[in-house]
Amino acid sequence: MVNDDQMLFDEAADSVVDLGNRIAESNPGADPWALADGLIAGAVHFWLYAHQPERPVPSDDDLLTARERVQELVDLIMQSAEDSEYLHSPLDNDVGRA
Repeated sequence: MVNDDQMLFDEAADSVVDLGNRIAESNPGADPWALADGLIAGAVHFWLYAHQPERPVPSDDDLLTARERVQELVDLIMQSAEDSEYLHSPLDNDVGRA
């Protein structure tokens, strides 16, 4: 990513976390999974919209089928999850215990 793109990426990601925190604080009894699922749904909708093939002529970087777009999205989600400090939880079934 170009430096400006990385800064925009970081700002967008931070904004989503901040939004989630604000909504959670405003709704202390809310199910955090429902909130997180709603944030993901909105992000997915925006991502799919932003990654539609360009018109009139698609560029080489375009993902030209819905399946390609969904696979790219899944790959990005996996990368983001693997980079997250929250990926592993002490309560995961596959956590080693001594």
